[in-house]
Amino acid sequence: MNRVLIDTDILSYYFKGHQNVVHHFSYYLESFELIEISIITYYEIVSGLLSKDAFKQLELFEEFVSDNIVIPITERSCKISAELYSTFKRKGEVLDDIDLLIAGTAIENELAMVTNNERHFQRIPGLKVENWTISPD
Repeated sequence: MNRVLIDTDILSYYFKGHQNVVHHFSYYLESFELIEISIITYYEIVSGLLSKDAFKQLELFEEFVSDNIVIPITERSCKISAELYSTFKRKGEVLDDIDLLIAGTAIENELAMVTNNERHFQRIPGLKVENWTISPD
């Protein structure tokens, strides 16, 4: 099993109690002590909850964060993201900046990306992608 970086959509599914996602989290935590998310995911979750005045959910999220790891953006992860951006732009393809920053963080830290947004992330060379919404069988 690889260490993973949890994308925003998967974290949302987890907090909504999605059965497959919760199962994957439990299984993962048998091998690894903590869940890792990007500071970008932190931003996306907090901004979404604040915009809905969802203060109870925000409190639960902050508690989750205090027990896990938020990985910062570094110069190296930004450089990786910028190189990905330029590669896609030269091909005439577009990938969201937020997705590129999260992918750069995963690549820098040698983490597989856990997302339900496989269509975007699978296009990124060198990035292993897993989807925890699917039954683990």
